[in-house]
Amino acid sequence: MFRNKSRSWKTALMALTLVLALAVVAGCGKKNVVATYEGGEITAAEFDLEQRILLAVSDPMMQQLMQMDEYKENLLKQQVAFKYLAAKADSKFKETGKTKGTEAFNNMKNYYGADKFKEMLSSQKVTEDDIKNYMIRYYTVLETESVNITDEDIKKEFEATKEDYITASVRHILIGFKDAEGKEVKKEDALKLAKELKSRLEKGEDFAELAKKYSTDPGSKDDGGLYADYPVSRWVPEFKEKAMTLPLNTISDPVETSYGYHIMRVEKRTEKKFEDLTTNEKDIIKLSLASGKLDEFIAGDLEKKIIKKINLPKTEKKENSGSGGNSTGTPDSGGTSGGNAGGAGTGNNAGTEGK
Repeated sequence: MFRNKSRSWKTALMALTLVLALAVVAGCGKKNVVATYEGGEITAAEFDLEQRILLAVSDPMMQQLMQMDEYKENLLKQQVAFKYLAAKADSKFKETGKTKGTEAFNNMKNYYGADKFKEMLSSQKVTEDDIKNYMIRYYTVLETESVNITDEDIKKEFEATKEDYITASVRHILIGFKDAEGKEVKKEDALKLAKELKSRLEKGEDFAELAKKYSTDPGSKDDGGLYADYPVSRWVPEFKEKAMTLPLNTISDPVETSYGYHIMRVEKRTEKKFEDLTTNEKDIIKLSLASGKLDEFIAGDLEKKIIKKINLPKTEKKENSGSGGNSTGTPDSGGTSGGNAGGAGTGNNAGTEGK
């Protein structure tokens, strides 16, 4: 009788242990799903990883964008689109995507250097495989979307955006609205000095020497104010317009931008024709057109037919710290922010040339 009771007690304990274990397993396996779509789903963990990948390799502004609910929802839809289309891609595109994605990953790593790249990834707790898989998925989908893009399509897009391919060698002196120590400079004082420097240049003083002495642009002053063979599309609108229209080797009137007043001299300007484009430049145009097709897919079939449910929690509103940007720097308008599907692009801060 005693042995039967003992066996009964042990059996009950084992049963209870099993129930608790199953409860723990079930709890661990429970997924917080933020999107469901035809044939799949995105969990909160997957979406969190997607965001951290972009934060690791993108412009610092991405951190601000990630606080916006509308941006996060668009990013989630984009992630759905890439998972959905990558899963449907045939083996040829998957193989090409793997090749191009791996190449892009290696180029990125080489660009930053192994130590800096490791630091970037560590800051967001992502691995090299996370980044590489992201790039492979990206290129797999864009290769699929670009299959019907013809040379005529590429040429038409080039003609519509040919200004982006103009390069210029421009020497300039920036009299900034802040000095090298970050102290505010009165607008009228900056303009007065800019006009004085223009007069001195027209009388024959050396442009490079004056740039080294007076310019507040850290990206060019040590090179005598020169940006050589630089894409004009990278510059802020006022600087870009003057770089494209100022007669060669002419000293400009002061050109006002958000940085200050610039005295400019265009030393060379090169316009490209379609036949001058490299294979790489044509591939970039092709991928841009493919991105446009992807945007159309997201706004059309994906949102209307494929996505079943979006369930993103709202972002808590935080008080703005009011921190401002640096107003001393180059006329560069900034790099890619990585807000699109290929968010592995790099941006430039206002105070650097982005070398």
